[in-house]
Amino acid sequence: MSLTNKDWLEEKQRVQEVIGSIEQRIRQLEAETGEVKTEVVEIRKHFWDEVTVNLSTSEDMIETHFSLRQQAEVLSERERSYRQAAATLKKLRRLVRSPYFGRIDFREEGSGESSPEPIYLGITSFRDEEGDRFLVYDWRAPVSSLYYDYPPGPAKYETPGGEITGELLLKRQYVIRDGGIHWMFDTGITIGDELLQQVLSRNSDAQMKSIVATIQKEQNQIIRNDRSRLLIVQGAAGSGKTSAALQRVAYLLYKYRGHLTADQMVLFSPNPMFNSYVSTVLPELGEENMQQTTFQEYLERRLGKDFKVEDPFDQMEYVLTSEGQPGYNGRLQGIEYKSSDDFFRVLLAYKDRLEAEGMLFKPVKFRGNNIVSAAQLKEKFYEYDSSIRLTNRIVLLRDWLLKEVASFELTQRNEPWVEEEIELLEPEDYQRAYARVRKMQKDKEETFDDFEKEKELLAKVIVHERLKPVRKRLKQLKFVHVRALYRQLFTDSQLLAELMKGTGGTMPELWSDICEATIAKLEQSELSFEDATPYLFLLELVQGFQTNTSVRHVIVDEVQDYSPFQLEFLKRLFPRSRMTALGDLNQAIYAHGSALGELEPLTRLYGPDQTELIRLTRSYRSTKEIVEFTRGMVPGGDAIIPFNRAGAKPEVMAGAGREWLHEAIASRIEALRSDGCESVAIICKTAGESVEAFAALQNRVAGLRLVTKDTQGFEQGVVVIPAYLAKGVEFDAVLIYDGSKRRYSRESERKLFYTACTRAMHFLYVYSPDQDLSPFITEQKADTYVMMPGV
Repeated sequence: MSLTNKDWLEEKQRVQEVIGSIEQRIRQLEAETGEVKTEVVEIRKHFWDEVTVNLSTSEDMIETHFSLRQQAEVLSERERSYRQAAATLKKLRRLVRSPYFGRIDFREEGSGESSPEPIYLGITSFRDEEGDRFLVYDWRAPVSSLYYDYPPGPAKYETPGGEITGELLLKRQYVIRDGGIHWMFDTGITIGDELLQQVLSRNSDAQMKSIVATIQKEQNQIIRNDRSRLLIVQGAAGSGKTSAALQRVAYLLYKYRGHLTADQMVLFSPNPMFNSYVSTVLPELGEENMQQTTFQEYLERRLGKDFKVEDPFDQMEYVLTSEGQPGYNGRLQGIEYKSSDDFFRVLLAYKDRLEAEGMLFKPVKFRGNNIVSAAQLKEKFYEYDSSIRLTNRIVLLRDWLLKEVASFELTQRNEPWVEEEIELLEPEDYQRAYARVRKMQKDKEETFDDFEKEKELLAKVIVHERLKPVRKRLKQLKFVHVRALYRQLFTDSQLLAELMKGTGGTMPELWSDICEATIAKLEQSELSFEDATPYLFLLELVQGFQTNTSVRHVIVDEVQDYSPFQLEFLKRLFPRSRMTALGDLNQAIYAHGSALGELEPLTRLYGPDQTELIRLTRSYRSTKEIVEFTRGMVPGGDAIIPFNRAGAKPEVMAGAGREWLHEAIASRIEALRSDGCESVAIICKTAGESVEAFAALQNRVAGLRLVTKDTQGFEQGVVVIPAYLAKGVEFDAVLIYDGSKRRYSRESERKLFYTACTRAMHFLYVYSPDQDLSPFITEQKADTYVMMPGV
């Protein structure tokens, strides 16, 4: 049905009326917040003027307490009112620029209404206070799901009170900017191609944008799913996984407001730069950002004091650059095995075995001598009732040790070393010791008038102070020799074989090489990335898990880069949390087994009844031509459906040498800038190649920046970046720095090349400094790309 002049006139008039109402409310709130802010400042300024402080008697002290409390509550209430009004004001200022993006006319079954009241959807709700009716409904409201899920015709939606059925009579979409309707059309599909085309044809941004107007039906299923304990999203590159996940966060915060807050949600992202990229999405939707971290940051926090922990990017560099070196194949097998579900079960079996035998402890020493030997600790540990859990026995052993140290402390006070330290006390040390004596004596009337008494008290203080580090280590359970326990798995092949019996696993072929490399790292206080999670898991099995029960929802992005072992660990770390895991198996670029490789380990996390899988096959990021080129690179790529947005075919250029390569790239970037491209990525295979490319190009390309694993912020412009750091990010144009067979030919590099190419939104160029192209290019249909002349 085409829109009439009357439709346009009515809609334009309504936009102006709604904007007028919002502007009026903004002026009211600005006045109110100004008044409240003034009150807050005045209360803080004169806080003590309004409080009567009298500590003469107990009654006066009670009165003073309540006076302080009353004044603090008044201040707190005013501050809370200001924060709420300021937050509402921020939302309305955003809303006034574009009040709504959609309209639905829905007739509820049995209502008898011939012309139901239109429902307009925006980023937040806005109600006409005089008429007490909603002029704009929040896109997350139950009724708003009709806009995303149905064309005109029979429709239904869920409410807290049950399912509402009826008929969707009209679905209309708008693009409103600065108070005017730029686009408006009625549509019979979920989201009109016209609006999506407009959004997708724009240049990329330094931050991901939240486009709630273009949420697709399959993405809406992800956003509003609150049934499953674990929601797995397997989506093609550019299918909107991450934006749907962040909009899901906004939806959950809206639906469970009062029960769920942003600080109870955590996003595990692939790298720090990605955190910057997505940092604006939730604030755009009027919500606070959730906690954001990386799995590596968590490992560093827990293990960084005792080990140098390799990160996944250094592991990736090794895998990509060290083929043919001694120990390479063993390292690859070790990465795969240590990240597997099999090794996870081995560690569980190891814990069961340690409850009966094999525990290892460090002796508790002081001044080079044993307070309690390792053998004594082991003997005492196994004296406890075997029915007591291992972690509880460790706690009992800790308490016993603290008592032993207390007894040992008494024996040390008359030792010669104590008298020597007393004699060497400087005046300031003596004064500090005296102060500690008074504190230990709890202000008893002790004096230093008597020499022997003075010596006795000083000895007490000195011994107590010197034993503080010992007690601290005991409280931290440092007497458990976790490093030796982990090492034992790689020095005793018979032990591993016995542990494997009950797990169904098999020992890797190059196990001796794996053991040798692991032990060498441990002796240098280093942990390979593949060892970090198993080591931490063993530590927690023995010492007790450090769980976080306040977090209620965990979002894991790029989940294909996680091993089943790591996801099992996250489940135990957040025992009360739900999990949303998003990824693309075709971008599983790391050497370990992907969590998306098989569904069984994932399903086992929470059980099949609590697990749901949603597949996204339509790709929106890239033009149709780029998707048709890249989908042929990966198994099952035929299932990827490109959005119908036309563009130029990818161009492939083979030349003769590095000098030609750098001139060609510099020339292309100049042309792209002239065409208005705001973000261009020169994507290299490794960090080492990125450094070389940057050095060769920085004097040819103005403003060129190098992105490394330590880069914190994502900015527009021209960047040189390793392929594995570009995951999850998009660019107007992508230039593959070296697409030769020499760079990309191993099957293990196929997904890395695919990942690099799928970062492009509008333009993709693949360069090779020689004529021998990567098979990942030449395998594609000839009509999916253009072979350009090189030299």
